[in-house]
Amino acid sequence: MAASTPFAAGRDADVYALDDGRVLRRYRDGTDVAGEARFMSHLHAAAFPVPLVYRAAGADLVLQRVTGPTMLQALTAGTIEVEPGAAILAGLHRRLHAVAPLPGAPDGERILHLDLHPDNVILSPAGPVLLDWRNVRHGPPGLDVAMTALILAQVAVDPDQPMAAGADEMQRAYRYALRDHAAPLVAEAVAIRRANPTQSSTELALLDAAAALLTS
Repeated sequence: MAASTPFAAGRDADVYALDDGRVLRRYRDGTDVAGEARFMSHLHAAAFPVPLVYRAAGADLVLQRVTGPTMLQALTAGTIEVEPGAAILAGLHRRLHAVAPLPGAPDGERILHLDLHPDNVILSPAGPVLLDWRNVRHGPPGLDVAMTALILAQVAVDPDQPMAAGADEMQRAYRYALRDHAAPLVAEAVAIRRANPTQSSTELALLDAAAALLTS
């Protein structure tokens, strides 16, 4: 039985402890998790570092519990530097885009996460694990690359963000690490980000400056 109080919460979901090895992730808006679970199970079978899915029903995902700090926590604590962190993000994208897509995917498209950033990566004892697959879909890898760079750039151009300088350094190192992987589709990423209902008015106001940082 899940605890009555979540031990973690994101923009659109709460996470409850079930036992030492499992958690319940529940979407507040009732989003059906079937598609997300299908992608995650496919990736887990391909040895990509994603939590194992135990059960998916309605808005509820029962997942393997992964221990360790998020990359964002590690960056804040100073236990990982920006450049190695950027290399981990880039490496996760290279590995993800190398996994075969699900049957029926359009030719040339790969599996995209579309929300890969330091707060969605757990630095577990076994290695980095990528969380939060709500936005998963097939598409061109350049869209995934652009989305991560854009998320980091939004922090980098925020004058009130104490991690702005580190975020700018990270987005540059991340893009350099993937310079031979896929050309970032910045305009497409901006359009998706602008339509995301979880974006605050402040974040939306930073999108144009963030995009300019990536295309200058």
